[in-house]
This record gives sequence, C-alpha cells and structure tokens, in this order.
Amino acid sequence: MTAPSFSEIDVQTFQQKYQEAEASLQLIDVREPQELAIAALEQFENLPLSQYAEWSETIAQRFNPSAETIVMCHHGMRSAQMCQWLIDQGFTNVKNLVGGIDAYTCFVDPSVPRY
Repeated sequence: MTAPSFSEIDVQTFQQKYQEAEASLQLIDVREPQELAIAALEQFENLPLSQYAEWSETIAQRFNPSAETIVMCHHGMRSAQMCQWLIDQGFTNVKNLVGGIDAYTCFVDPSVPRY
C-alpha cells in the first residue's frame, strides 16, 4: 500500500485559514445534500461523491489545480478519496481535513450540529 500523495490539515489549523478567508483557498465538501442540511460551513462548494458523473469532467475549469484546496466530509474518509482523485487530475496543493466536520464540531465550533 502506498502513502497518499496529498497532505492533511487538522481542524485547528484549518480554522485559522478559514477565519482569514484567504481568497486563494479552495474549499470542497464531498458530503451528500442531506448531510449539508444538518451541518455545513460557508464558502465550501458541495461536490457530492454520489454525483461524480455530473461534476468530474469540469473540475479543472471550476477550480485552480495549483491553488490550495481543502476537502471535507463527515469523518475524513470520503474526502481522502477525493484528495487522491484531485492529485490524479493534476492538482498540486490538496489537503484532507482530518476528522471532517465531526472533528470541526468537537474541537473548534460546537454550534455546528453533530450527526
């Protein structure tokens, strides 16, 4: 088994970047719409993995492959899959949000609902 070719970011470090609202920061949430209805963070673009066929062909036009891209899901597994796929598409600065929105709720902002 090979190590992933993307890096990881913990929720505390992410929160610092998120609060600074860096214009170049690209945020992708791969959770499903019903999950977003429960808990979501502003500025994330939703690309549900189940709708891969609908958005996969335009990913390089919608996002800058060289910009810092942070991917989130519920616990970090689906986002890790997306990170690897983005690397395979030529993205060069991809980070998986460790623990996903669940860790964000637990360690950063308890006002975001858990599910």
